[in-house]
Amino acid sequence: MNGNRAGDGAGFGETELPPQQQETLKKAVRLEWITIGFLAVTVSLVFLVMGNSQAMKAAWIEDLLSFIPAIVFLAALRIARKKPNAKHPYGYHRSVGVGHLVAAVALVTMGTFLLIDSASGLIAAEHPSIGSVELFGQVFWLGWLMMGVMALIALPPVFIGRAKMRLARELHDKVLYADADMNKADWMTAVGSMVGVGGIGLGLWWLDASAALFIAGSILWDGLKNMRAAVEDLMDTRAMTFDDAKPHPIVHQVDEYLRSLDWVADAGSRARDQGHVFHIESFIVPRSRRKVSLADLEEAREGCVALDWKVEDIVLIPVTELPRVVQESQPARV
Repeated sequence: MNGNRAGDGAGFGETELPPQQQETLKKAVRLEWITIGFLAVTVSLVFLVMGNSQAMKAAWIEDLLSFIPAIVFLAALRIARKKPNAKHPYGYHRSVGVGHLVAAVALVTMGTFLLIDSASGLIAAEHPSIGSVELFGQVFWLGWLMMGVMALIALPPVFIGRAKMRLARELHDKVLYADADMNKADWMTAVGSMVGVGGIGLGLWWLDASAALFIAGSILWDGLKNMRAAVEDLMDTRAMTFDDAKPHPIVHQVDEYLRSLDWVADAGSRARDQGHVFHIESFIVPRSRRKVSLADLEEAREGCVALDWKVEDIVLIPVTELPRVVQESQPARV
């Protein structure tokens, strides 16, 4: 998207990102493919050594689930690039929100299953056992191999997650953010698994089930948190920051810019998150007896678009009075 194209009628629902964001998107795609490759190795290693440990089983399933956000991100990106048409006049940016919801539902479903499975093992007082294994002519306790694998795979996702977080902020991509948030917390899963396996070795059988419960609870919490955010976006709640921490400041910036124009008495906007970009409707109250021209509106729109690349799809609506919903959403002015 490019603010310089605001006057040619091309901006509405467009799918092209500015050069800087396109470069950021390429980095995000590379990171997701790196994530998929790393997960393929991780899932294989954990499967080979997980034995009868519930904690290792839960960690393995979480690694499997970690494929979903990465795959959803890549799939949603391909769909979002499609151009708007008569059937989809707002474009296909919502595919990002749909992908966010799909990933969240998968996490909630599997988190719930693991929580029930782990709790039933704890209630039934199941005593898992870990045998020995022969490797390179040496026989040793399999638990050492389990903990070694988990220690090996614990840290890389943390660094990958931090890198994704920076890109998610720049792209305003909530699927990428959810993926990064899960990656950053993966070390807790690895440590929990090691504690569970160590508990079996020390004869504390309940530590294994407890660690599995912790991992299941972490998966469920991630799923619930992301499902709520995804559903709210699809229900057209006001545009929030990429991490849903607060209302996005660009809406206030648009209002302040419009109020700064000499022919505008007051202005207020409502914005909905379309995925990477926003759809904004700005209501403008002209000064009394001031005739608004198309040139005034076009110049104002170009100024709004220049504020941020996410504001390409904006419409300006002259009104005699601001709608109630816009007035209520505005911060108090002194």
